[in-house]
Amino acid sequence: MAGAVPVDVVVGLLGAASAHRPERADEVRELLAGTELPAEDVARISAEVRRLKAGAERWRRRGQELAALFSSARELAELRDVDELLSRLVERAHDLVGTDVTYLSEFDVHSRELRVRTTLGTVAPTFLGLRVPPGMGLASMVVEGRRPCWTSSYDAMTQAPHESGIDAAVHAEGLVSLLGVPLLAGDEVIGVLFAANRFEHAFSPEEISLLSAFADHAAVVLQTARLLARTQASAEETRRAYGELARHVEAMERASGVHSDLTSLVLQGGDAGEVATALGRALRCRVSILDESAAAKDEAVRQSRRSGRCVAAGSGAVAVAVVAGSTLLGALRLEAGELEFGPVERRTAERAAQITALLRLKQDALAEAEQRVRGDLLADLVSGDPDRVADIASRARARGIRIDELRSVVVLAVPADQQRQAARAARRAAALVGEHADRIVALTAIDDPGAAGRAVHAVVREALGSPVIAVAATVHELPAGLSAEVDAAGACARILPSLGVSDTAVTTDEYLPYAALFGSGNARVSAFVRRVVGPVLDWDAEHAGTLVPTLAAYLDHRMSPIAAARALHVHKNTVLQRLERVTELLGPDWQETDRLFRLTVAVRLAHLTIGT
Repeated sequence: MAGAVPVDVVVGLLGAASAHRPERADEVRELLAGTELPAEDVARISAEVRRLKAGAERWRRRGQELAALFSSARELAELRDVDELLSRLVERAHDLVGTDVTYLSEFDVHSRELRVRTTLGTVAPTFLGLRVPPGMGLASMVVEGRRPCWTSSYDAMTQAPHESGIDAAVHAEGLVSLLGVPLLAGDEVIGVLFAANRFEHAFSPEEISLLSAFADHAAVVLQTARLLARTQASAEETRRAYGELARHVEAMERASGVHSDLTSLVLQGGDAGEVATALGRALRCRVSILDESAAAKDEAVRQSRRSGRCVAAGSGAVAVAVVAGSTLLGALRLEAGELEFGPVERRTAERAAQITALLRLKQDALAEAEQRVRGDLLADLVSGDPDRVADIASRARARGIRIDELRSVVVLAVPADQQRQAARAARRAAALVGEHADRIVALTAIDDPGAAGRAVHAVVREALGSPVIAVAATVHELPAGLSAEVDAAGACARILPSLGVSDTAVTTDEYLPYAALFGSGNARVSAFVRRVVGPVLDWDAEHAGTLVPTLAAYLDHRMSPIAAARALHVHKNTVLQRLERVTELLGPDWQETDRLFRLTVAVRLAHLTIGT
């Protein structure tokens, strides 16, 4: 038993082999010093103890790594935000492997590119976000092979093609040795996890295995987080869609209710105000009605008229034109309220505008029918025909008009294309309105004809926005005595533009001489002018047409040849020569008092009626 070893020595050797402390070089020899073993056996036992100690240390380190790996996996599994998860994943990999730089490149299945998404330990600002084209660099090898790839010297690497942009980023960061492992979710590569050093380093199988195991855990967690994020996004989108659907259904129900209310209004003979009330109640907003003049000045209404749709009108409001064919009847303006004006609400407002147009047309048709009846009444009054006015008082009372209360008549001179609008406006200030001899005639209960003319002129002028001539006269005897007043007022309205008057309200009494002359028409006036100054008119028609203007200037300037010459911008002798010609045509007594008066009137009338 010369080779026997005491139990205490064996226990000491086993302790030395398993101790978690640095090995002393002579520890085994000291334990075997009293055993009398040969030197070669002592050497063999020392080598074996060292081997066992290295193996135990390796397993101990492996256990620690696995514990850290599982701990990191559990921590990562608790994260739900993808960006935070990527940052934490790189941090844990960095702690596990202990390299200078750790980063993760995300793989895009569509472009087949890799993009550096998260880094730790980098110093170059250009490294984050670096894109790796397909087939280039160490990362593409990892993706294509779905396995770990590494190099101890990047510059000397030949197994993967280099790319200038990648090389520049690697050199800027100072990286030398790199290890990349795939993040796999089934057969799909979702990224590459890199560990890199700024010095040459041959990665051991244990380092490669550790990083690969961590990448496998991380890929599962990352894929799960992505799926959860997509699920949450889908759920949120579903909630939004459901909310939108609920709002749409609610809007459709409101629209259906409004359409029902508007249909009832049409059947029951409602008006535009009731339409606005029903629309405002349904859409929970304030609705106002613009008349034709206000609507025509509104830019939003003009756009709506062209498009036929609701148009934004500022401050959250919308406007929609009320039209019938090409005729603008007004507009609806909806102020911002409790509800947003979505497509359904806008379409509802457009339908309301159509209903308003329909009601307006219906009301206009009734008003036109009523106006035709009233126009017939007015025509009968103007005619003075006993048969036509026999029962006119009772017919007028049926329309709410008392003939015996009408005191003034107003004749309006407006362009033909504005007569309808002028008549509609005049009804606001008169009891009976109609058309007669291309004029608008209005009868009022105002005693003072001047006040009556001004009242009718004001409303018509505002409605047309253009000059209006209104001539008023007192009504003396109704129903028999209206013809003369209308003729006199019409004659006065006809002559006022020749006198330079285009926008006024006057009475026939103010222009009585002209009304008297023109009351019976132009035939007698023309005959009078021909009898008095016919030879002069004939001369002007055959020659230069200067005698009548010369006569007018001579008479207007108190029969002064010098003043007349100054007004005509000619020499005095020219005026005298022309007057001599007048004497030859009219006779030497044309300047006698009575004949001169008639001549003065005739020359004035020639200017006003004939235009010479």
